[in-house]
Parts: sequence; C-alpha cells; structure tokens
Amino acid sequence: MPIVKFSTYKPSFLFLNRHVNTIVPALFRRTILDYKRERIETPDQDFLDLDFSSIGSSTVVVILHGLEGSATNPGLKGMAKAINNKGWDAVGFNQRGCSGKENRLVTSYHFGKSDDLNIVINYINNTYNYQNILLVGFSLGGNVVLKYMGEPQWTKKNITAAVALSVPCAIRDSVYQVGKWYNKVYMLNFLKTLKQKVLDKCLEHPYMNIDKKQVITAKNFEDFDNAYTAPIHGFKDANDYWDQSSSKQFLPAIIVPTLLINAQDDPFLTASCFPYKEAEESDFFHLETPKKGGHVGFVSATGIYWHERRIIAFLAEQLTNVKLS
Repeated sequence: MPIVKFSTYKPSFLFLNRHVNTIVPALFRRTILDYKRERIETPDQDFLDLDFSSIGSSTVVVILHGLEGSATNPGLKGMAKAINNKGWDAVGFNQRGCSGKENRLVTSYHFGKSDDLNIVINYINNTYNYQNILLVGFSLGGNVVLKYMGEPQWTKKNITAAVALSVPCAIRDSVYQVGKWYNKVYMLNFLKTLKQKVLDKCLEHPYMNIDKKQVITAKNFEDFDNAYTAPIHGFKDANDYWDQSSSKQFLPAIIVPTLLINAQDDPFLTASCFPYKEAEESDFFHLETPKKGGHVGFVSATGIYWHERRIIAFLAEQLTNVKLS
C-alpha cells in the first residue's frame, strides 16, 4: 500500500494560496543552465530535440515538460540543475513542436503520445552507456510518463524509476475543471499559443483537413481538441482522445517504482485525479498528495522548490534498492 500519508511540504504564508503557488514560479523563476542539444530523426520523418546537461554520470534523468512548455523553461532547468547537483546527468525532452522549432508534420505532441518517449528511451540506450534511466514528468509530461510506465508494449530497458508531478491523470474531468471561470486566465493562456501553432501549421500545410475557423473560435479545450487534436491524431473526437490518453487506467499495470505527487489544492485537478485506490492495490505505484502546492508550484518557506528535493530523494531510494537487490 504505497501511499505517502504524511507529506513534508509546508509552504510559507505567501504561498498558501494555490494560484499564487502556481503562477509565481511560472512567471518569475530564473534558472541558468547550459544545455547541449541533440536532434533525433523519428521513423515518421519528423524530429525530436533533446537538451542534455551532462556531468559524466552512469545515471541519466529524462525530464518531460507540461502543456506548451519546453526544456528551456526555468522550472525544467531548475529540475535539471538539481539533478546535476545530485551527481546525475539530465536531459530535457522537448516534445514535438516545443523546442523553438516547429516540427515537420501536421501532427504534434499530446497527452497520450508515449510512443515519442519510447523513441527517446531507445535513442539513449543505443547511443550512450547509462546503467540507469530515470523519468520525471510535469503535468502533461507526467501523464505521458505514467501512461508509458503502465503500457506493456514498451520494454523500458534500463528504466529504474519514475516520478510524475501535478498530473491530470483523468483528463476529461481536468479539462472541465480548467474551463471553470476562476481558471479562465490559464485557459486563455494555453489556447493563445496552441491556436497560433495550429494556424502556423495551416500555412505550412494548406491541405490540412481541419476547420480553421473552428480552431480560431475555440473557447476551451473541448473546442480545440475537437477541431485539431482529435481529428489530426486519429481520435474520434475530444472525448475519445481524453479517454484513450488518460494515464489513470494504466496505473495498475506499472511494475517499476513510480511516484505521483499531486497537490490537493491544484487548481487543475478534481477528485478523480487522486488515484488512491490504484496506489493501495499496487506494489509499485506510489501516491503522495500534499495539502498545498498548487500546480507545479511547491515553493517552500526557504525559497527552494520542495518537489525537486522530494523527486530526487525518491529516485535515489530506488537506485539504492536496485544496488542492494
């Protein structure tokens, strides 16, 4: 029954509000870290960009960003820097169209695109001599990680452990949660960049079989996913996309130590995004639900980011267990 009953996260007074804890790190955090970029050519004639921060370790941590993020976001760089300080290599996985360079195809990344993560894992295994590969995913990237860890078709060679943070693992409920009036600022921010990316694709690929007007007038994720994400990626509609991509259904099949950290006050999550039953019935899937933290916030009283220390502690524990076994 791997449920962490007593989380150690304690925010300062200023970060007791979930929106403050969500917005302040996203807007004001600054992290200096030098990356070395490598490009992978994919089997479907597209590409993926990886940003490496290597210190010569036998362990590497692959980090996946959230919706409309990238490996160059301060939060991702902060995680990579903490990983380097622990003595491990880090690689930020820029999902399709998120590296600052638009991908070649009409398709893009999405909540369920775990096949791209498998391409990255295979590339690392075939190119480097790492003994251990660890995974860390934030929000959408966390959903991809959890889905990948529970899918039997991937071999997961050398993957020792994984952590996912602030994950809408029941996507349909989370989508409607983000659509509520008090989350409108988040919705508008996401839709602004999502729409622009699709409109850019329409210029590059004028034959795209989508309703451009429907994309432009989309007022929420359901509108946008019905207009672009679902038809372009082979789903029947938005609901089919959300149902197939939600990681919650894959959690019982996880057989490698995996931790999900979801704050109880996350403005994007509903009760269905806290899979207590799945954790209680699993020997490998761990769940931690701090009372506070917002969405990928977790700013501590000392100004550090609690989740970075917690993630590294869990991963280090699993590496130790492997060495002792």
